[in-house]
Amino acid sequence: MGGSMGVGNTSRNAVVLGASAEGGSGWAIAERLAEEGYKVAVAARRREGLEALATRIGGIAIVADAAQPPSMAAMIRQAKEQLGEIDVAVNAAAIAPTGLIKDASDDDIERALNVNYVGSVHFIRHAAGAMRDGGLILLISSSSANQPLLPMFPYACAKAAADCLVRYAALEFGPRGIRVNSILPGPIKTGMAAHIYAEPGAEERRAREIPLGRVALPKDIADAVMAFVHAPYLTGHNLPVSGGMHLTRPARRDDT
Repeated sequence: MGGSMGVGNTSRNAVVLGASAEGGSGWAIAERLAEEGYKVAVAARRREGLEALATRIGGIAIVADAAQPPSMAAMIRQAKEQLGEIDVAVNAAAIAPTGLIKDASDDDIERALNVNYVGSVHFIRHAAGAMRDGGLILLISSSSANQPLLPMFPYACAKAAADCLVRYAALEFGPRGIRVNSILPGPIKTGMAAHIYAEPGAEERRAREIPLGRVALPKDIADAVMAFVHAPYLTGHNLPVSGGMHLTRPARRDDT
């Protein structure tokens, strides 16, 4: 294990926000951290799923809303009280309202910003305050932040703001050895996206634009998280984890 995490400590502790959907990326990340010996606090807006995951991995479940700054503070405080100082904090919470600039609703724009960007500000702020020196903060972003795909503008622009936040946070918390990074996945085949991939040819259309020839699975995102966990000299990165799709383009709705 690289860096200072776990050295001289009786346990290594992690928080994963956005982990209530079984088979989703947050769920897979929490499972992988637990497999690597971390005590994990899993958090999400809805309790459904959280307690099952916490029981499965021997962790704790915390109800928290990324859109509410006091909720982010309370989540991190509870995790620290129950587990101890935090070593790894991953924010996989997101909402993805869509629309065009000309007609996207003010509510959708505000909700996208509150969860995907403002929520990340408070997540980083409080996680860093409860973290051991040498820890890792990681945001799960989106390839759409770098590769425009209509009509993703409200979601993608909020994620792009969070990617910029990562670079500022890496500068601010670097003197404590705290690394701050983001992962930008392309298409992921999750249970929540089952309706998308149920459409004939949908998965194949997406895979055609991915040099590695397949869409991601949640475990691919968990693998990337662990790569950052074990790389104590990487900070300030917005890393595409898309099978190489950042070299091509995302599949579009009118592709045949």
